[in-house]
Amino acid sequence: MNMKIGFIGAGNMGSAIMKGIAGSSMASEAEIFAYDPFAEKLQALADAGVKALGSAFDVAKSCKYVFLAIKPQQFGDALPGIKEAVTEDTVIVSIAAGITAEYIRSETIPNAKVVLVMPNTPLLLGTGATALSKSDSVSDEEFAVVRRIFDSCGITAVIPQDKMKEIIAVNGSSPAFIYLFAKGFTEYAGSVGIDESTALSLFAQTLIGSAKMMTDSGMTIDELIKMVSSPGGTTLAGLDALYEGRLTEIVDDACKRCTKRAYQLSK
Repeated sequence: MNMKIGFIGAGNMGSAIMKGIAGSSMASEAEIFAYDPFAEKLQALADAGVKALGSAFDVAKSCKYVFLAIKPQQFGDALPGIKEAVTEDTVIVSIAAGITAEYIRSETIPNAKVVLVMPNTPLLLGTGATALSKSDSVSDEEFAVVRRIFDSCGITAVIPQDKMKEIIAVNGSSPAFIYLFAKGFTEYAGSVGIDESTALSLFAQTLIGSAKMMTDSGMTIDELIKMVSSPGGTTLAGLDALYEGRLTEIVDDACKRCTKRAYQLSK
């Protein structure tokens, strides 16, 4: 089976997905094509076997699976440029926040096959978390191909299409929230005379270990918190500050603002 997979846009996310395919078991099954107005981005992908094409139209004309790895604001120009190349067999994959399947169909063909995807930047290291949803016109076999592509860069989960904006805060934007949290710990370390790079190394490994505890221990989050919190100990003293600062309410507010912006970008 020789799948033709094309990318319109070769930025960080698009490049990460292409490299994921090239480094996975799918490499022997797929040809990867890409267009980006900045030719140097495509040159950097040549070693991964990515074939450069001259336009977005050429990508859509040549490939069954067409990934729109561009910003939401670029769709207004990109979709009319590929409209004449899109057929009922084309599977359009969007990784842009807020873009709906209805909008893509309105700018291409009425029954276009659309898969909406929300990946995150850890895909760059092959450890991403990607949420996907499909339109009814996409077959289970076609959807499985798209999911395999993202499985090659991390883990995936299938989400109802009407929750694709809400999921952005959970896995798409949350790395930035986590990095800000980490910044607070490393800056504290520096303020008390601990080398910040050492603190970052320790804190990052703690994040990795804590994540494994959440996924593999079989314990609930409340149980895990209790495990670390000895009565009258240091952890509870710190937790008191976080509870007083209403940390979970702040997180809820951040997620709601993120989702609100996704709806504002929606089209």
